[in-house]
Amino acid sequence: MINKEVRDIADALSGIEDGQVVMVGGFGSVGQPDALIEGLIERGARDLTIVANNAGAGRIGLAKLMEAGRVRKIICSFPRSAGSVVFEELFRAGKLELEIVPQGTLAERIRAAGAGIPGFYTATTVGTLLARGKESRVFDGRTYVLEQALHADVALVEAWRTDRMGNCIYRESGRNFNAVMAMAARTTVVQSCGMVAAGVLDSEAIVTPGIFVDRIVVVPETANARIAEAGAA
Repeated sequence: MINKEVRDIADALSGIEDGQVVMVGGFGSVGQPDALIEGLIERGARDLTIVANNAGAGRIGLAKLMEAGRVRKIICSFPRSAGSVVFEELFRAGKLELEIVPQGTLAERIRAAGAGIPGFYTATTVGTLLARGKESRVFDGRTYVLEQALHADVALVEAWRTDRMGNCIYRESGRNFNAVMAMAARTTVVQSCGMVAAGVLDSEAIVTPGIFVDRIVVVPETANARIAEAGAA
């Protein structure tokens, strides 16, 4: 039987090299694969391009990765959010490149990559600086801007439950960008809150089929943390 579970985080992240494009799931801290981010810091890869919804908060997670000097560029929708001190420090110092993409467009660029669609037209950025240098066309009297699919070398994803074949389900809003990112990378690494036997997951609840997953590492303490967060809310 196919078994995509690896021994530890170091094994899960093997092969990540300097200069690669890495997608990081999550919406702020929700659904963010924190253990994999810590492992990426330990691995030492540099000059990374990070694709994420936010640019981190405080000095943990993505912010910690940037503060360690490992990120050359970030592609995101909301670089400035509550506590985004590291991003602001690095950006003002000219040490970090930024590409802003509207949230819906970011999600669709990632989804397009997973679906094999090279690009699509959208009216979202028409007449703004974000449309500068991009092709535009008129359809039915309205102008649209061409956006290209966004691929990655690696996607780091958090799932609520997985089986050893790589099928994934997500818990509530933890689904966010994780599902589309899992489809858009050459290598998808899943941080799982819990592993179950093949055939246990409800086939109607599986969001990410195992065909899109390459490696799974189980981090059960993440599940406890998520439950505690939900209880506190």
